[in-house]
Amino acid sequence: MLEEFKKFALKGNVVDLAIGVIIGAAFGRIVESLVNDIIMPFIGALGGVDFSNHFIGLNSGITATTLAEARKQGAVLAYGNFITIAVNFMIIAFVLFLVVKGINKLAQQKKEEPKAPAAPAEDVVLLSEIRDLLKQKTV
Repeated sequence: MLEEFKKFALKGNVVDLAIGVIIGAAFGRIVESLVNDIIMPFIGALGGVDFSNHFIGLNSGITATTLAEARKQGAVLAYGNFITIAVNFMIIAFVLFLVVKGINKLAQQKKEEPKAPAAPAEDVVLLSEIRDLLKQKTV
């Protein structure tokens, strides 16, 4: 069973998938930083709104003005956090769309490149010359 697991774990597809997951996680953190540190502050500045602290308290005991403090007081509906995550998703989806579109374009260009015909082998050239000489002698 250990040998079978080793064969499975070392297959190319499994290793490629693991690398993809690791890169995807790192990419997700980059996009999260882009949204939280660059995009959302601009959106907040335009509308005077900071989405990170938008919430609705689910009981009357919540009197805090920040999300972190409100979570300490009880259950909250953090819809501002949801907006941030939705923006993250849209950015990731758009970037992945651009990546796939670029890969498809490169693959299409690769297919469209005309291939030069391969030069005939030496024996074929030699046989062709012999054939041509024989035709000339019989005519």
